[in-house]
Amino acid sequence: MNPTQLDEVVVTATRTPRTMGNLAIPVSIVGSKTLYQSGSLRLNDILSEQTGLMITDNFGKGIQMQGLSSEYTLILLDGEPLIGRTGGVLDLSRITIRNIRKIEIIKGPSSSLYGSEAMGGVINIITDRAGQNKLDGSLRYARFSTADGSINFSKKFNQADLQFSSNYNRSEGYSLKPFALQKTVEPFWKSVQQLSYNQILSSHWKAGAGIRFNNTHIDNSISVQNLGNTILSKGFEKNGEFNLTPYVQYQVDQKIKSVLRGYVTGFNAVQKLEVKDAYGSYNDAFKQLFARLEQQTDIHPSKFSTLTLGGGLIKEEVSSNRYDSLSTVRKNQIAYIFAQHEQLISDKLTIIGGARFDANKAYASVMSPKLSLQYKIDSYWSFNLSYGRGFKAPDFRQLYLNFTNLAAGAYSVFGTEVAVPEIKRMSTAGLLEQTTDMYSRLSALKPETSGGLNIGFKYQHSNHINANLNLFRNDLSNMIVTDIIAYKKSGGQVYSYFNLKSALTQGAELNVSKQLSKKIHIQSGYQYLFTADKEVLNAIKNGMVYQRNQTTNLVTRMKISDYGGLSFRSRHSANLKAYYENAKGFFATSRLIYRGRWGTTDLDGNGLINRSDEYAKGYLQLNCSAGIQLNSNWKFMTGVDNIFNYKDIYNLPGNPGRVGYLDIQFNF
Repeated sequence: MNPTQLDEVVVTATRTPRTMGNLAIPVSIVGSKTLYQSGSLRLNDILSEQTGLMITDNFGKGIQMQGLSSEYTLILLDGEPLIGRTGGVLDLSRITIRNIRKIEIIKGPSSSLYGSEAMGGVINIITDRAGQNKLDGSLRYARFSTADGSINFSKKFNQADLQFSSNYNRSEGYSLKPFALQKTVEPFWKSVQQLSYNQILSSHWKAGAGIRFNNTHIDNSISVQNLGNTILSKGFEKNGEFNLTPYVQYQVDQKIKSVLRGYVTGFNAVQKLEVKDAYGSYNDAFKQLFARLEQQTDIHPSKFSTLTLGGGLIKEEVSSNRYDSLSTVRKNQIAYIFAQHEQLISDKLTIIGGARFDANKAYASVMSPKLSLQYKIDSYWSFNLSYGRGFKAPDFRQLYLNFTNLAAGAYSVFGTEVAVPEIKRMSTAGLLEQTTDMYSRLSALKPETSGGLNIGFKYQHSNHINANLNLFRNDLSNMIVTDIIAYKKSGGQVYSYFNLKSALTQGAELNVSKQLSKKIHIQSGYQYLFTADKEVLNAIKNGMVYQRNQTTNLVTRMKISDYGGLSFRSRHSANLKAYYENAKGFFATSRLIYRGRWGTTDLDGNGLINRSDEYAKGYLQLNCSAGIQLNSNWKFMTGVDNIFNYKDIYNLPGNPGRVGYLDIQFNF
């Protein structure tokens, strides 16, 4: 029942199969049994229960890992990257977990293997493998007329196998404001279809391909004030995604295996909203295409060493009326090579070294090295150490975005390549009230770089307690942030992007699990996180930063204990989970999730999070589920998420409060 079994096989961490007990970097696994018994439907639901992972609720459900925001975590589906980010966030609610076999979570810089977006870590979603004969389905009904249905089919032939899955999910949405015309979450439906085929061609050759389609439709509406009347304007949002993954594999024997992988994925998004009267209309279109060809060869010179060599070419293009017009296509090309060598020095010591070189057509070339080691102290204890360099190039949004939201305060966001001419145009047209000091600091964006250190201790005892402690630190240079460069006469703000000279995230993560009996298993996790802008931290230490007392109105020097660090990060988070399962097929779970307060908005004008009213309140959430397998064909489950009915309409509008559900699974 433990989602972090140390004997699990992991592929993502080293690009080759390794047991968790032999890995030198922070890794956790969420297995199929945990996925089912949690009652989760979407990827964000199950990840929110994992230690050290925070779900953000801005531009969709994003993920925060080791204090690094969503754009620093690479999301893979069966080893291939997903695209279609909004504001740097890849919406995790796009991904159903109905056909997921397991989730591998790699924490810390992984750019040495996976490139730019893996600066903070990697989450690999591994779907059901083909090769077995089955046909099963599931139905779910929950609050807010939420319905979910899935069907999974696989068939094994003599030298081939076929797998197909389909999922449909819908909801009537909900409102956290009673009697409001506009719902907090609008009605929606989502559908996913996935098909894969694998063929053994000979004793050395194997080939296959997979294709996946993902579609979303959301009913959009917005209420605006006009001459004292509230007017509800309606529209829609449609997202479409496809993934095509052909491959050819050649394996001589157990010593050499080579795979040529192709990958083509596209993401299209359209959002239309007719905002009545003086507000005009809102029409947003976004298209992204990503293509990659990659070769990877694994060589085992001896039973004590493994060499992985690879390289590839990426071509990417984006068009959007947020950037310029749909007829203007922004393109980029990246060629890369990577190498990794794992060497068993002795029965106790293993060292892994690797590096990746990226030749980015839009930016200077970047080298990303990584070194890790594991030392087995005895049969129970092991020590891990890893250090890696990561990088992230500015994306199309940060360079070319030219977006004005007419409905929500008429604010504008400009990429650095268009900000200066747009400000000059608005000034000439008499639309600006004033520019800020940040406008004079506009310059070409530099790629972000980071150095990540992880130090870990593991204790493994199959019949007693399993525990792991990981200490981490990430030092970031040229971190890209947003700030206000001008104010409009209409009251709206104008934003653009800047490099923050240096920042850090550091902390500790502890996970403990214990099998109390054959039927009961418990596990717990805790993360302490400290984040900061290094320049601000040094200024506070030197007594150069001030704050105003809310009660006395007196101005005093800030102390480090007053500093809330980077916004939207909780200093404390924890979980406590209990699982019960008997031989008759009955199970019950109880999962308690805690997230401490997090900074949101500067209110006293010093640009920092330092007052109690600048934080969102922390919360405690309890999720419970119970189910039974009646026979080999039928499973029933029921549960309630968020039993304490926690809600925060301003900071977590995607949390609807208490939700009960009934789930039925059947096997034909």
